[in-house]
Amino acid sequence: MDPRSHWEQVYRTKGPEQVSWFQPEATLSLELIQHVAPSRDSAIIDVGAGASVLVDGLLAAGYRSITVLDLSPTAVAQAQQRLWSRETSVVWKVADVLTADLGAGAFDIWHDRAVFHFLTSVTDRACYVAQVRKVVRPGGFVLVATFAEDGPVRCSGLDVARYSPKAIHGEFGSDFRLVTSRREQHTTPGGAPQAFTYCVCCYEPL
Repeated sequence: MDPRSHWEQVYRTKGPEQVSWFQPEATLSLELIQHVAPSRDSAIIDVGAGASVLVDGLLAAGYRSITVLDLSPTAVAQAQQRLWSRETSVVWKVADVLTADLGAGAFDIWHDRAVFHFLTSVTDRACYVAQVRKVVRPGGFVLVATFAEDGPVRCSGLDVARYSPKAIHGEFGSDFRLVTSRREQHTTPGGAPQAFTYCVCCYEPL
């Protein structure tokens, strides 16, 4: 099954609050974004967002330039329906993050919670980093959250990679300066603990 079909099946068979990565509030992501992007005019993209409530928090915090991207049309539609009265300032994109045409230097902030750890091939990870280099402005920030070293080895029927902050930073290279990292102990809707690593880097190309 191709990735788009896989994630469509997930979102068509489970409600937004039933998927294992569901958060009632994206507290840590929002905190880290506000720390590195105090200007509410910062252009932010949330990749692989699914039906995440991060966009709700960003809107409530006053951010005015938000793009939400996911591979699943159903997931994007769920988020749009939830935000129908407030989503006029949000750009919605149904696309593969590895191949999407997002525009050169279009964003100040790249946010990804739980996409990168599904990229288990070297080729896909290289393609992902190349996309980040293309669309994040020099001086912008990249926030990537993955399963921690003691996190799950599979999710939604797929193998995943697990990372320490050093390992995440190593995937991006010397043009990315590690700003901060955090650990989050996420609890799934079913009550299972999942350890996440959050890594924030500043893109400083030589």
